[in-house]
Amino acid sequence: MKLCIAEKPSVARDIAKVLGATTPKQGYMEGNGYCVTWTFGHLCTLKEPHDYGPQFKSWNLFSLPIIPNSFGIKLIPNKGVENQFKVIEKLVEDCDEVINCGDAGQEGELIQRWVLQKAKCNKPIQRLWISSLTEEAIKEGFASLKPAEDYKNLYLAGNARAIGDWLLGINATRLFTKKFGGNKAVLSIGRVQTPTLAMLVQRQKEIDAFTVEEYWELKTKYRDVIFNAAIDRLKTLERAEKGLEYLKVNPFEIVSFEIKEGKEKNPRLFDLTGLQVEANKKYGYSAENTLNYIQSLYEKKHVTYPRVDTTYLSDSLYPKIEGILQKMYPYQDLIAPLLEAPIPKSKAVFDDTKVTDHHAIIPTEVPPSQNLSREEKLIYDLIAKRFIAVFYPECKISNTLVEGKVGTIPFKTSGRQVLEPGWRTVYAKEPKEESADKEKDKEEEQTIPEFVVGETGPHDPMIHQGKTSPPKPYTEATLLRAMETAGKQVEDEELRELLKNNGIGRPSTRANIIETLFKRKYIEKKRKNLIATQTGIQLIDTIEDELLKSPELTGEWELKLRKIEKGEYEANLFKEELIQMVTELTEKVVYGKGKVITLQEEEKEQVKEKKKREPAQKKELQSWEETQCPKCKTHNLIKGKTAVGCSDFKNCGFKISFEIFGKKLSDKQLLDLVLKGKTSKLKGFSTHPEGMTEGVLSLTDDFQVQLN
Repeated sequence: MKLCIAEKPSVARDIAKVLGATTPKQGYMEGNGYCVTWTFGHLCTLKEPHDYGPQFKSWNLFSLPIIPNSFGIKLIPNKGVENQFKVIEKLVEDCDEVINCGDAGQEGELIQRWVLQKAKCNKPIQRLWISSLTEEAIKEGFASLKPAEDYKNLYLAGNARAIGDWLLGINATRLFTKKFGGNKAVLSIGRVQTPTLAMLVQRQKEIDAFTVEEYWELKTKYRDVIFNAAIDRLKTLERAEKGLEYLKVNPFEIVSFEIKEGKEKNPRLFDLTGLQVEANKKYGYSAENTLNYIQSLYEKKHVTYPRVDTTYLSDSLYPKIEGILQKMYPYQDLIAPLLEAPIPKSKAVFDDTKVTDHHAIIPTEVPPSQNLSREEKLIYDLIAKRFIAVFYPECKISNTLVEGKVGTIPFKTSGRQVLEPGWRTVYAKEPKEESADKEKDKEEEQTIPEFVVGETGPHDPMIHQGKTSPPKPYTEATLLRAMETAGKQVEDEELRELLKNNGIGRPSTRANIIETLFKRKYIEKKRKNLIATQTGIQLIDTIEDELLKSPELTGEWELKLRKIEKGEYEANLFKEELIQMVTELTEKVVYGKGKVITLQEEEKEQVKEKKKREPAQKKELQSWEETQCPKCKTHNLIKGKTAVGCSDFKNCGFKISFEIFGKKLSDKQLLDLVLKGKTSKLKGFSTHPEGMTEGVLSLTDDFQVQLN
């Protein structure tokens, strides 16, 4: 008997169906010589400090650093996890061969290997490695199973990452909490979390220290075209007015006129970070929500594996492209022109050297179904249009550059015209993105007539007054990009691709890092902007060790982890380096000066009195899309016409109607029911079977609503 272990029940069902293992059993499916079982993501975790000795249960500054001789794993203490592990353990014992069907990535490899280690598996192990969950992909995967040994380095990198995060997270968090927390709260430190917070704090300080300065610029209008003086901004109105007087008495002369034709490259296919950035810019979705929506689309077989960090496809995919495009029925008007000729095979799209475990996110040959949530449809639309756009011709543009002068003062202007829209056709019906510099855009869009070098004439000079702008706060979109490039400001796609190996965090973990900073109250959101709180700022100010908060140095660790993955660096060496760093950090902090950090809650207490006198502001409710399903705890909720329910309703089944026992509930009351498991006391029930008209609504253990 062959045992297949998937990462979650829904994936196990897809695999079992293809293999013909259709007989349901307790915790697995059976048939056709296969047993197919599953984990629930992580079943095992690294042991906690107290598992290595009771002396580590209490937090003591002088018992640090905690460095186990060898790291052990244990089951996550949860009844469901324990029961499922017993099923896996028994199946491992009875089978002839194990097929690891875990998520095809570093985390997926780690999850499965830990479970097999815990189950003392000594059977031969093969690896299923697929990029989508379509029937065809699963069949192809089983036809070309790989030996588990091929993925040993991937496991070693995942294990080194987990141990590194444990060493730094456990020790530094205890260290800073005991030294600076004032016995009031935990001060959380993390290998990726802390440098990410440091970037936000640095930006916050730049904004706070910024002084707005006024400036003046000279402009002039000649033949209905606005020209800008090509000189430094003027710091005083007096100098600007002198300049204006000078301009008034001199004619305008054209010095050069040049039209350059150019091309705008097609956008790249999406990796996970690119998709999260676009969804945040366009729809305001958080990185975590976008990850949930794309994961759901993947599990519904509409898109390929999402946790990827490449924007390229492998050459072997080229023959399948036409078939995928033909199945994307809602986009046929955009696809029809592509299918009139062979699909171009560009190195900007297909490049085996740029593809590691997986290729970029693209649609599969399974077209989107009608039962997708609104958010899933919008995310699919982003992926579909990007996929179509990469095969269109480049956009041809013409740039007009004109230089002039008034006396000795040089002037210039430029204009841009689209000659052939090419890939921009795909986005023609979409609203134009708002730019921060509307004035500049307006000038770029002006129609520039034919000028002749040497021509002169009258003109209308003017003064433009402006103010310098502070640096922009991070949004989730710009923070994700900064994490990807370890804090370097990079617009160029090619350069960004090169820097990815040194980015901080992995595409799949960055969303979780941002959410952790929110939960710890180190950052907060104001509209789309991410703002460091006083607690967050004080925490970063307290950390003197650059290693802990430097994005560049954390990026170097990330590079070493990727080298471990490729077999170019020793996992043990990475562990030893972190042990040395943690040991040195502990000595420095324990014997250094102490101070107490003011926590966010305390700040709120201090300003409470002032706030009492102000009119109460209406508290903004958490959106349903940000609310986790209380039943499956995997997907988020969505709001329909008559009820809110799990976005994976088909598998999970959780739903609450807006009207219960004849009473229509407000969003606040529904949120209380979902988040707290009960409402406050309510009146106005009219259709309760026992005639009750008031009481508290609560969720039962099987997630039904009852009135008490």
